[in-house]
Amino acid sequence: MKSEREQQLMEQAYAEIDKYQDLVNRDRYRLRYHLMPPVGLLNDPNGLIDWNGTYHVFYQWMPFRTGHGAKFWGHYTSPDLVHWQSAPIALAPSEWYDKNGCYSGSAVDHEGKLVLFYTGNVKDEQGNRQTYQCMAVSEDGLHFTKKGIVITLPDGYTAHFRDPKVWRKDDQWYMIVGAQSESGDGKAVLFRSTDLFQWEHLGPIAGGNSNWLGPFGYMWECPDVFPLDGQDVLIVCPQGLKPDGMRYQNVYQSGYFVGHLDYERTEFLHGPFEELDRGFEFYAPQTMLDRHGRRILIGWMGVPDQDEDRQPTVRHRWVHALTLPRELRLVDGKLRQTPVKELKQLRKQKVAYRNVAIVNELRSWPGIEGDAIELRLDNIELFGSMLEIHLRHAARLVYNGDEGVLTLERKSFVNGLTEKRQCRLPRLRSLHLFLDTSSLELFVNDGEETFTARFFPHPDDRTILFGTHGHLHMDIEKWDLLR
Repeated sequence: MKSEREQQLMEQAYAEIDKYQDLVNRDRYRLRYHLMPPVGLLNDPNGLIDWNGTYHVFYQWMPFRTGHGAKFWGHYTSPDLVHWQSAPIALAPSEWYDKNGCYSGSAVDHEGKLVLFYTGNVKDEQGNRQTYQCMAVSEDGLHFTKKGIVITLPDGYTAHFRDPKVWRKDDQWYMIVGAQSESGDGKAVLFRSTDLFQWEHLGPIAGGNSNWLGPFGYMWECPDVFPLDGQDVLIVCPQGLKPDGMRYQNVYQSGYFVGHLDYERTEFLHGPFEELDRGFEFYAPQTMLDRHGRRILIGWMGVPDQDEDRQPTVRHRWVHALTLPRELRLVDGKLRQTPVKELKQLRKQKVAYRNVAIVNELRSWPGIEGDAIELRLDNIELFGSMLEIHLRHAARLVYNGDEGVLTLERKSFVNGLTEKRQCRLPRLRSLHLFLDTSSLELFVNDGEETFTARFFPHPDDRTILFGTHGHLHMDIEKWDLLR
């Protein structure tokens, strides 16, 4: 049963949707096949789970403005990862232990119930923070009853202690929490339980200034631990990394370590940190294991504190979206991300060209255009120095074959100047693009690299141009996408 305050907050949020629905829907940058907030600000995906035949995606949500604040948990459900329906609000910041935000967390199935874990954020009048790890339970997967605090802040950490991810191994439950140590280093902290209510603090499994890393960020957000292809993967979002060549170019980063989690010694033995995405907007990803045994990842198509208030959609009272669901695999010790196969259900009106050739020119092909499309370039053979793809005169992909560098450029939505993100790529074999009205998700060489970004072309511009310096041969396939 919900408290009177929680019910009141939810009614206010629904009223906000009704008030601004027409304004939001008039925005021509509203995406066609991505998950977005009905109004206001969306950020981290939460509680990803395949439960009782339904996929659930919760998300951080501020309904009352397009800035951050006391977050709710919004909720979408789907039978197939493609066709999504809005579900009732799951959580509102109504209790003393979460009054300044129901922050990020996760979901598990326990005794036939859907159980949420989240961070309760509390601030006093001076802005001093307290955090609590909290629980809520649902019988039907739609309506949740808060059960209160299950973990208070342990010794050795600041109040930047959040984002619980819970999983079961053998007969034990485990929780990983993102943290900041009192010495100012980011950590991933492990807990153990037999009943989900009483939790034993086991300590950090990894973090900055550990045996495995030197200084590596002042806070680790949104940790996620899972087995994959015989190894363990730890995803984290370190804050405070300085740019390093082509790496770490966003305000905050999102990436992973591959290794082995020793549950007895509370230690994650791992290799180097790898970024998950090379683009402008990607953060706070979370994964789930689905009915088919796949490890599925969804991320936030945004980055905190990175010109969020300057995005053009703000004037229509909404901002941000989630990425498409991606299947994860480990190949040669690195994660590969590929769009889930169910997305093929969106395809309409295929246009294809086989073994096309471009020689020192910039050109287009009939039918290869659009504002909500899927585009595949396969069997790429470049005999020359450069391949470029112009996307609606607002973004450009450039592959420099001589240098082995792939670059994504876009027009900044802050000042209109060109900005770029890059990665090393010794060979380009394929490009798989999902273009939506104001977003781009690019999968390179079957997920060897990914670039995710928002961009804001003129809504009537659907032009796609291809060019080379030298000779290029490739196959082109394009579909319109419609949910």
